[in-house]
Amino acid sequence: MIENLDYITLQHLWWLLCSVVGALFLFMNFVQGGQTLLWQVAKTDNEKDLVINSLGRKWELTFTTLVLFGGALFASFPKFYSTSFGGAYWVWIAILFTFIIQAVSYEYRKKPMNILSSWSYELFLFINGSIGILLIGAAVGTFFTGSNFELSSFNFVTWTTSLRGFDAALEPSLSSVFNICLGLFLVFNARTLGAMYLVNNIDLIAVPEMEKRLRYACWNNFIISLPFCLWVLVHLLLMTGYGIVDEQGTIALVPFKYLSNLLANPWLIGLLAAGLVLLVLGVFRTAKSQSTAGIWFGGLGTVLVGLTVLLLPAYNNTAFYPSKVDLQSSLTIYNASSSHYTLTVMTYVAIAIPFVLAYIAYVWWAMDRGKMKIEDTTDKAAY
Repeated sequence: MIENLDYITLQHLWWLLCSVVGALFLFMNFVQGGQTLLWQVAKTDNEKDLVINSLGRKWELTFTTLVLFGGALFASFPKFYSTSFGGAYWVWIAILFTFIIQAVSYEYRKKPMNILSSWSYELFLFINGSIGILLIGAAVGTFFTGSNFELSSFNFVTWTTSLRGFDAALEPSLSSVFNICLGLFLVFNARTLGAMYLVNNIDLIAVPEMEKRLRYACWNNFIISLPFCLWVLVHLLLMTGYGIVDEQGTIALVPFKYLSNLLANPWLIGLLAAGLVLLVLGVFRTAKSQSTAGIWFGGLGTVLVGLTVLLLPAYNNTAFYPSKVDLQSSLTIYNASSSHYTLTVMTYVAIAIPFVLAYIAYVWWAMDRGKMKIEDTTDKAAY
């Protein structure tokens, strides 16, 4: 029975559940990636409408997944939520703003009597897919490189820089380079997935030139993403991490900490390797053949890679949100989680997750039974 699970098991379980949602969000970023490809792959107004209408079927799922990820963290690890959102609020406000202008763009781009032109809303979509994802990647990078905060004995958070989260990308340090590289990898991976999705979702028979541009964009963005991916992977294997070094929960710098985490959890190596292989397979099926199924391989690969990245800084007695200015303020799954009672109740609620996922899969299937066609862009509900 769930109530018989010990506290540590529940803490590990809920970090896993939150990580799964976060990894699914990274897959859903194909919407953001597709938005940034708009001006590159669509050369006419009809082609633009075709791309935006295709992505418009799914953009709410990305935003909903992001909200679900934040809600799950708030309920299961409230100290992290309050520390990050209460301290690094400028970067989170910027991220949320890019998602707000995304929603506005899908709602008003084709409305009559617009104050702004369609081009302005297309620019907003590009900002959401580029700057928004870059900042999310930099924020995730701080799980490994740390942030500039202190916690008082009453858990009051003090941010030691005025940048309030932007220091993750703007500090002149190797840590910032790592964060930016992770963010850029996510941006170009999202663009790769976006091209895969559009090839799968759009009836390209009537627009063969756009099909060529999409398949080329998939390959091109994948190649561009490789140096950033390689930098992140090599840096992870070599960098010093933040680990729990005694039974009192003392945090200290540990050389090669994340390499040790991988070796201590070989299944994470398997997840990472499988994810990278599937991602490459998805790219080749899309860019080097006439297949339209690449998104399913690339999407699953992205989920597995994302899951590894999110689990790596938390398991094996590691601080998943380290403080660079006060090591003992660093957050772990042990000192940042909700109570045993709360996690137990939430676990009962989580039993409904498979049914929710089944419903989402059904809705996805229902929306995509027919591919998006040029004539669909003349519908009154077009974005």
